[in-house]
Amino acid sequence: MELTRLDALSERPGIAQLLGALGPGSSRFVGGAVRDSLLGLIVQDIDLATQLSPYEVMRRCGAASIRTVPTGIEHGTVTAVLDGHPVEITTLRADVSTDGRRATVAFTDDWKADAERRDFTMNALYWDPEAGRLEDWFGGLDDLRAGQVRFIGEPLQRIAEDHLRILRFFRFHARFGRGAPDGPGLAACVERANDLMALSRERIADELLKLLALPNPLPTVRLMIEYRILAAVLPEIDATGVARLDRLIAAERSSAIEGDALRRLSALLAPEPLLAEKIAARLKLSNKARKRLALAADGDLDGNPRALAYWVGQEAAIDRLLLAGQAAEANQIAPWSPARLPISGGELIRRGLTPGPAIARTLKAIERRWVEEGFPDAQRLAQLVDEALATKSGL
Repeated sequence: MELTRLDALSERPGIAQLLGALGPGSSRFVGGAVRDSLLGLIVQDIDLATQLSPYEVMRRCGAASIRTVPTGIEHGTVTAVLDGHPVEITTLRADVSTDGRRATVAFTDDWKADAERRDFTMNALYWDPEAGRLEDWFGGLDDLRAGQVRFIGEPLQRIAEDHLRILRFFRFHARFGRGAPDGPGLAACVERANDLMALSRERIADELLKLLALPNPLPTVRLMIEYRILAAVLPEIDATGVARLDRLIAAERSSAIEGDALRRLSALLAPEPLLAEKIAARLKLSNKARKRLALAADGDLDGNPRALAYWVGQEAAIDRLLLAGQAAEANQIAPWSPARLPISGGELIRRGLTPGPAIARTLKAIERRWVEEGFPDAQRLAQLVDEALATKSGL
């Protein structure tokens, strides 16, 4: 891996000014920015670790006209805004106490102490831009090269500090791992899987959806089900759901449609709308996400793809078609926006229909035929209106 790639971090807009404001030797790049740079990946977020207190960070940035936001100042985090892009700056910390859900920390000036409280070796790499030196106390660079996600120190202790690390272990393995997962790490996750029950369902949902959004989460999800990692919090997901996920991912790949985390979650669940709503509520998903899961679970494919998209919405129709393995049909409606019936009840009244319940019934009958015939042009629609008004039911 080329350490020269790390030099590019300092070349991003505003970074040199920020490092200058914080002062020489006080701050280093850490975490995902270092890891992803070494892997040649696009760096999404930049994090800096610093020996400065959060208040000193804000003071120095203010003196350099750099806007800051105290996003987590009680935990030592200040966000600097550079050309509209956030950079998180966090004071070095050491754990005072942890309970698996949150930690009480104390600020420190010890770089290694800060590294020791992180989860995986590949996330504890620090790049000193001034010295051009990579700090790696736990073999993170070698693990990154080997595609090995490994806890820092004793895995059980790391999990006891933050139970979410169980799910992060599998997500990071799905993204960066090669071959079998780290043995001691896997064993610790299996032993402490029930600890997930102590976490908020929002945190569990966030991690699970991040995992499912990866290009190929299937082998890792299969592993999690095999070792019953999710049994305590999502017992409804079993090997049958993994088989459905396998079929869905195959359909997504054969289509021109990007993989989607919510759609993949739907595949893991039995195709029952009430069950989908129940699990969505348990995971505290948004109302929009709950509705989407319920619509996907319905599975009704009656009618042609465009008719389906018209009645249930384009997104729900694509979900159902891909879940059913109908990639070609999903491709048909992916670039298509369902039309709207270009007539209203007012038009029927102007044509002589008496206002009342008959308006809605007739309009619905026209709409059904218009959709069944594939959304014909205005001339054919006018004929459908004439035919509806001529029938006894339309009078």
